[in-house]
Amino acid sequence: MSSEPAVGRGVGARPGRLVDATREPVNAIQAPGTPERDWIRWRGLDRLPRIAPPAAGGLVVVAAHPDDEVLGVGGLVASTSAAGERVRVVVLTDGEASHPDGPIPPAELAARRVGESTRALAVLSAGGPAVEIVRLGLPDTGVAAHEVAARAALVDLLAGYALCAAPWSGDLHADHEAAGRIAAAACAAARTPLVEYPVWMWHWAGPEDPRVPWARAVRMDLTDDGARRKRRAIACFVSQIAPPAPGTDDRVILPPDELAHFERDFEVLFR
Repeated sequence: MSSEPAVGRGVGARPGRLVDATREPVNAIQAPGTPERDWIRWRGLDRLPRIAPPAAGGLVVVAAHPDDEVLGVGGLVASTSAAGERVRVVVLTDGEASHPDGPIPPAELAARRVGESTRALAVLSAGGPAVEIVRLGLPDTGVAAHEVAARAALVDLLAGYALCAAPWSGDLHADHEAAGRIAAAACAAARTPLVEYPVWMWHWAGPEDPRVPWARAVRMDLTDDGARRKRRAIACFVSQIAPPAPGTDDRVILPPDELAHFERDFEVLFR
């Protein structure tokens, strides 16, 4: 997850309720968000068709930024690894733009985020095969300018895997949407099934929001162990859940009320 000037929500903003989810504000991600209690009270999430984790063949996860893979499908990664299957995570950027104009140089911030992602994926795969991590090093907030090259690289990285999970191409974040387009094109070329996972959608959308493809939505319930591992993995992203430089830069990308969307005991995917 990352902030971006043109599309992303401003860092440090505390989400509140998006009063009319059918009207998109000028910058939907920067607008106040939908509280988790509203999502949990909505019976639509409980009525979604249930699916089980993939049983065989391995999983490729595409992430726009270090942490998207854990927030969106950390439970799926944990379940796949626990079943003894291979998991390859392809991270398009190093997340250096999450705190623009902050006191931490972009290269140092990128190094922090890469380390957090590596530790988080180790938590998810403990007891199973180690997650293979491929980092493409594309510019944070600039993925769209590199879609052709990224698509070609991903086609090769999909070879031999049974399923790909990627950011939803309607997530209203430019990098997430570009990642979704890259994955869709690569999966079509490689003949690999694709599922999409939302990240920012939980912030800017609301129950029954017509912009969300609910007809394609499915729910994967996590095991107790999978849910615990996901929460522990999320806690690894200190740069996103705490101020990067307390007293100098107090901005927080993922305050507790935003994290609540990803600490559930289930995940939602679009097929």
